[in-house]
Amino acid sequence: MRVEIWSDIVCPWCYIGKRRLEQALTGFGHADDVEVRYRSFELDPSFPADRPQPVLELLAAKYGMSAAQAREAEAGVAAKAAADGLDFTADRLMGNTFDAHRLVQLAADRDLQEPLLSQLYQAYFGAGQPVFAAAELVPLAAEAGLDPAEAAHVLSDGGYGDAVRADEAEARALGITGVPFFVVDRKYGISGAQPAQTIVSALETAWDGQSAAR
Repeated sequence: MRVEIWSDIVCPWCYIGKRRLEQALTGFGHADDVEVRYRSFELDPSFPADRPQPVLELLAAKYGMSAAQAREAEAGVAAKAAADGLDFTADRLMGNTFDAHRLVQLAADRDLQEPLLSQLYQAYFGAGQPVFAAAELVPLAAEAGLDPAEAAHVLSDGGYGDAVRADEAEARALGITGVPFFVVDRKYGISGAQPAQTIVSALETAWDGQSAAR
């Protein structure tokens, strides 16, 4: 059974949703038979590639908040992350994630997608490190087990760009407009960072459906 998750590296709910999926799998009796695949989705594909900006400033401008209100909103997300055992800082930059997604596509081909995403999320949300330029991405790829030379080559030559765009086109075809979005066995959709038990219920429903069809 396959679980696909459309997500973005700078999406806090995707960060939390990944952890909740992991928790759900520990409570699912057939976890060893589940294949997890993360799909690319950019929250803002038009974001300038060379001009990362502070998240708090962007939130304040987008929603008409004061700086204090923006920080308070981020503190609420941080509390939810902490409840799931995740580190979270509001002092981070927003940037274009296309290159990060290209590396995640490479990692999928090397069976290292989960370790790379964990490195990216921890660096970005946990430590407030930017994850947009090659100089930032290649060391994280190496920590996840990827060949740093291969990662650097992919970033420099445009590799896996078509795979990112294909995932995004598929998201549009499926009607996905927000992330995280989980697709279980190509039959059941879960929108948002739902509680682990909600994900378990979807997994069980999909598994029972498979069993009945055999």
